[in-house]
Amino acid sequence: MYVTGDLHGYIDIGKLNSKRFPINRDLSKDDFVIIAGDFGLVWDNKNDELYWRKWLARKNFSTLFIDGNHENFQLLNYYPVESWNGGNVHRISESNIHLMRGQIFNIKEYKIFTFGGAQSHDKEYRKVNVNWWPEEMPSLEEYHEGIKNLERHEWEVDFVITHMCPTSTLQILNESNNTGIHEDQLSDYFEQIKERLSYKKWYFGHFHRDMELPNKQKLIYKSIEELPTKQS
Repeated sequence: MYVTGDLHGYIDIGKLNSKRFPINRDLSKDDFVIIAGDFGLVWDNKNDELYWRKWLARKNFSTLFIDGNHENFQLLNYYPVESWNGGNVHRISESNIHLMRGQIFNIKEYKIFTFGGAQSHDKEYRKVNVNWWPEEMPSLEEYHEGIKNLERHEWEVDFVITHMCPTSTLQILNESNNTGIHEDQLSDYFEQIKERLSYKKWYFGHFHRDMELPNKQKLIYKSIEELPTKQS
C-alpha cells in the first residue's frame, strides 16, 4: 500500500508511470495507491480525461483517492454511495475508488481515517459550478460523521489521509514558507482531532511539497511512500 500527493487530473499523473514507479510491475489489484486529494480525473468526462482514467485502471494496482478542493463535486456525487471495507465510497470504476469524508476503512489490516476537502484560496478567480464548487468545504453532517466514526473506533487508527492539515501544522508551514493559505474551520477541525487521536502517521497534500513535519505528519506531493506491512 502506497500514498502520494495531488494528481490534478493528468497534470501530475506521470509519477505513477512505470518508469517513475517501477514497483508497479510487481503489484496486483489487491495493492493500493492512495491519492491525498486533488485527484482531478472526475472533472468533465471529456475524451482526454476518460483516456487517463482508463490508463490508471490498467495499472496493476488499484487507486484510492480522497477529494481535494479541485474536484467537480457535482459529477463526483453523481456516483452512488456504496460500502467498501467498512466505509462509504464512490466507485468510479472497478479499481478507481473515492474514499469519502469522515470514514474509517479497514485495508490490509490497517484502520485508515480519510477526510477530503479544502478551501481554494483562488476561488474569487473561478466560476461557481464550472471550475469551483462550494462542496469543496465539508458540511456539518460530514464533520459529525468523522467524529462519530472516530468515537466508534475509540479514537485510535493507524493512518490518517487528508488534503488539508491541522491549524498548528499550517502555522509551521507558513513560518517556513508562506503558503498564502490561512486557518479555517477545516484546519481547526483537524487540530481538534490531532489532539485526541492516536495514529502512526498523518499524510496530507494540498501544498505541493514533500516535507516531514512534527506530530508524525507528512506533507506529500511528488514522492510515493510505501506504508509498512502490518508485520513490520
